[in-house]
Amino acid sequence: MTVKARIFVTYKESVFDPQGQAITDAVQSLGHPEVEKINVGKFFDVQLDPATKSVAQTVSEISEQLLVNFNLETYRYELLEEQQ
Repeated sequence: MTVKARIFVTYKESVFDPQGQAITDAVQSLGHPEVEKINVGKFFDVQLDPATKSVAQTVSEISEQLLVNFNLETYRYELLEEQQ
């Protein structure tokens, strides 16, 4: 059995997101003043075999060791699907 986890990495609320601000400004200049803020992030789809190690443990380890800069970013994940 395979489990797919999607790991979302985004800036912490206290960190300025220059790319998100630039996109927000551009969207507003296109005539959408109702858009107040756009945040930019990234995601990673990871296929796992939960028989060898727990999904939560694996996601935590790879996120904390490789994917996330904890000075600037935070992460969360969700399970997408299971495949036989």
